Amino acid sequence: MDDLEEEILIEKEHISTTLESLKNALKRKKKSTIELAAIATFLQNTYNGIENIIKRILKSKKVYIPPSATFHKDLLNIAVKKKIISKKLSKKLEEYLAFRHFFVHGYGVMLDKEKLLPIAKKLPKIWKEFEIEITKFIDKIK
Repeated sequence: MDDLEEEILIEKEHISTTLESLKNALKRKKKSTIELAAIATFLQNTYNGIENIIKRILKSKKVYIPPSATFHKDLLNIAVKKKIISKKLSKKLEEYLAFRHFFVHGYGVMLDKEKLLPIAKKLPKIWKEFEIEITKFIDKIK
């Protein structure tokens, strides 16, 4: 269990640093393509970190997730089934999952400020919800 907690702590530190950078980027008055690309990167990095935490927990519980075209969605569904996160939180994370898909397969010059900024502003709150649920889960399995 100590290894899992250590791995999660490291991931949380990376996410915390990323969210601080997101906060600084959101404060900038001008939101050119460069600022929007930075904000998008911070969103994708944070969501990736959330997935990494879920994967680490599932691995520690010896839960295998087969590779598939829907791997990332399957990951959220399994996290709910294993009671790692709530269904309510999973629904909120689906918006970031969709954004992750766009980020990986799209182009930074295609970022829509009107769509990007609202989800960027909500991310710190959603991260806190995730952090609370993960902490409760880890405390239960100790």
